[in-house]
Amino acid sequence: MTADVQDAAQAPHEPQEPGGPQDRPEFPDDRPPEPAPPQFILYLDGEEYAYILRQLTLWTHHVLLPVYGREVTSTEPWCSRWWEHSEAVAQLHGLWLAWGELTGPGSGMCGPANWHRDYLGPVMQSLRSPMGPFAGCKPGNHRAKEVPPVDAIDPFAPPPPPMP
Repeated sequence: MTADVQDAAQAPHEPQEPGGPQDRPEFPDDRPPEPAPPQFILYLDGEEYAYILRQLTLWTHHVLLPVYGREVTSTEPWCSRWWEHSEAVAQLHGLWLAWGELTGPGSGMCGPANWHRDYLGPVMQSLRSPMGPFAGCKPGNHRAKEVPPVDAIDPFAPPPPPMP
């Protein structure tokens, strides 16, 4: 595996402190603050979104699909351009975050089994449903989905102020 793929397979864990215990400060107050937990991908944009999407793509292409991808059929579709489906990106990102928490360093011995049962199965079933986000997509043929119509963008917005 390349370093990028290894990082993605272990991600979304934050980088560890350099060195060993001898490099840590003697007093807890001298330690740097804990890194912020990863943000859900739908809250990101710009370079931050692109970086996380790349990490998610590496994990999806080099860990998830080779191991759990299964054959594409009309009853279990997959889109070769999954990153163009916002729902798929959101679900896969959640699956990847759970992977990092349940299979990474410090996870319990039951973590991988819990990840398979509680996260992998439901997410893949939802994504690969004939009515899921990849409905109408076939290998090599992406089909964008139409957003359901709404009557008003913000039906509960306050009325505009009266004109003077």
